[in-house]
Amino acid sequence: MNSITGIIITLNEEHNIADCISNMKQVCNEIIVVDSGSTDHTVTIAEELGAIIIVQPYLGDGFQKNVGLPTAGNNWILSLDADERLTDEMVEAIRNQDLDNSEFDAYSFPRRNYIGSRWITHGGWYPDVCIRLFDRRKAKFKEVKQHSYVETKNSKRLRGDIIHYSFRNIGELFSKPGRNFSTRGAKIMYEKGKRANACSPVIHGTMAFLRHYIIRFGFLDGIDGITVSLSSGINSYLKYAKLLEYQRDPQVLAREDFKKIW
Repeated sequence: MNSITGIIITLNEEHNIADCISNMKQVCNEIIVVDSGSTDHTVTIAEELGAIIIVQPYLGDGFQKNVGLPTAGNNWILSLDADERLTDEMVEAIRNQDLDNSEFDAYSFPRRNYIGSRWITHGGWYPDVCIRLFDRRKAKFKEVKQHSYVETKNSKRLRGDIIHYSFRNIGELFSKPGRNFSTRGAKIMYEKGKRANACSPVIHGTMAFLRHYIIRFGFLDGIDGITVSLSSGINSYLKYAKLLEYQRDPQVLAREDFKKIW
């Protein structure tokens, strides 16, 4: 069996962490949970299941996902979020790799994104290929605060999928706690010196909707396609509206904590 360390970053994932750890143990002989201050039973459950716990206030996506790398007892790392699972096909595909003699630095997987029990197959939600299995000596997550990815030019795509239980219902799609991407995105853009004008929210919001609904065939998913495309458009609109607000309103800017990314 390959020697793989599974790494999961968490914040209040008590309803997901046990299933995630059990799922990863099918291919991993070590599990590390990097927790950013859960106030529920996430850490207790993970400890009971034998995971190594690292407590680290949230640093941003790529930085946080790299925190566990120095602690790992194996060179090969499988990184999943608490709401992701390996399918049986993907478990078999990983087991069939001879990682000790691999010519690749990393392996990518298609990812199925779900709302409730509904697999969203268009609008940019599938195949949503991402690298999650990699040799830490040769690759790691790009150290950015949002939308990070494993940096490598030498990867192989495996057959089979991973499952991402993105949202339990449509309501969560628009209001899931801890998923305030528009504020986080606006903060990051402001700190990078990017600026918006009065037209930016409408232009970017409209383009995001059209990109997901038309260009990425979201219309083929019926009402769910409209919904996820609208959520993308609204998120983009709010991101630029908040950026513009930072520029226009000194009181709002003064009250915002830019050290807190969430």
